[in-house]
Amino acid sequence: MGALKQSAAPVPSIRVDVVEAGARTRTSSLPCVIDQNLKFSTESMESYFFAQWEPIVYDALLLAAAVEYCDRTQRRPALAWGREIELRVPAHDPDRWKQKTVAETLHQTLDFLTGDRWQISFYPRKQPLNPPRQGQFRLSGNASAVIPFSDGLDSRAVAGLMRSLGDKLIRVRLGRTLSHPGQPFTAVPYKVLSGQRDFVESSARSRGFKFALIAGVAAYFANAGQIIVPESGQGALGPALLPVGQAYEDYRSHPLFTNRMEQFLVALLGLRVSFQFPQLWQTKGETLSRFVKECDDRSLWAETWSCWQQSRQVSVENKKRQCGICAACMLRRLSVHAAGLAEAKATYVWEDLGAPTFEDGAAAAFNRKKITRALREYAIAGALHFDHLAGLVHSPANAEVLSLHALQLSQACKLEPTETRTRLHRLLTQHETEWKDFMHSLGPNSFVANWAIHTQ
Repeated sequence: MGALKQSAAPVPSIRVDVVEAGARTRTSSLPCVIDQNLKFSTESMESYFFAQWEPIVYDALLLAAAVEYCDRTQRRPALAWGREIELRVPAHDPDRWKQKTVAETLHQTLDFLTGDRWQISFYPRKQPLNPPRQGQFRLSGNASAVIPFSDGLDSRAVAGLMRSLGDKLIRVRLGRTLSHPGQPFTAVPYKVLSGQRDFVESSARSRGFKFALIAGVAAYFANAGQIIVPESGQGALGPALLPVGQAYEDYRSHPLFTNRMEQFLVALLGLRVSFQFPQLWQTKGETLSRFVKECDDRSLWAETWSCWQQSRQVSVENKKRQCGICAACMLRRLSVHAAGLAEAKATYVWEDLGAPTFEDGAAAAFNRKKITRALREYAIAGALHFDHLAGLVHSPANAEVLSLHALQLSQACKLEPTETRTRLHRLLTQHETEWKDFMHSLGPNSFVANWAIHTQ
């Protein structure tokens, strides 16, 4: 699978120089200024560098922030996908980044993940960064795994299901709020702000690199040998099996990406860590069902957040809700139904998926001016993704694609090809069953069921 899909049109490109405050950029380069566009939190940095200051780790985090800046600044083309991105980053030890294995694994990982062509170079910093104060955080000393932990349903459920690890399982907070002061890894230690050009691209493929690198850094400091990827099968494999339109396959939570990330972490940090997918072959509904049956904190699933939409788009009477119709919300609602659970109507802006029209499904108090054509198309795309996934196992047109993915997964997961095909078939068949049951529960007049074709 190539990084760029070929197109007759010129490939859009961007050239970014990350610079220290007051430094100049090269001619025709877009400046990305440290402490202006890439802001690091002192408190969050202390929660990472709790044992000792390692400049190479700071430079890795700076790189992740810079990659996000480039990804969000350059729009993808309308009729293709890939871009060419040239990025220059200051480093405490640029020679280490120039080593062949480091440079090759970095570019292979980013090219594969984003579908772009990256050209990244490193140059010496003018001033070494003053190390943050070393925090006093308690680790068990025998950590075995780290898990990226967000407000999402998957991370809450999988962390609960792995409760037997106790304090050997280290949670790595992916939000920006320090929800547990006094503990390590309690927030992403930086935020990225737009510069001379606004952020215009929302596909966010580089988020996979960001979260995998942050988890890798946590495993490095905690001396853990495993990183737990909490996504269930639909979320990890579905976006790669069924790319949207001209889009490149989405590998953000996929073993093919994490295998490359493992190689990069070995090359850069000497870290030998394995990304594990304990729920890869189960649906999100099966994961949730097991969580509520086995875990003492079973009710906490209802407090989780899945929606991708921004607050200003999904508020009802000045109170933020989940939209209920994006792909993430649709998967959540499907999974809650499959687990035999229910949520309050006020959880979502779109309270009633059984309504006859898209507009009728929204809460009465929701501002109708916010119901745009784009939002409707977004909802249709999300529903059709899960509908097409439900029909994938029966589709002759997709048989070769499915076989190829099964072969690649068998290699990535170190399973026999026959076993991989069996597991993938079971996952897709279970999703089909859950999707049909969900559509039938909405009734024959549902606007969502009317969009779907695999409900009979």
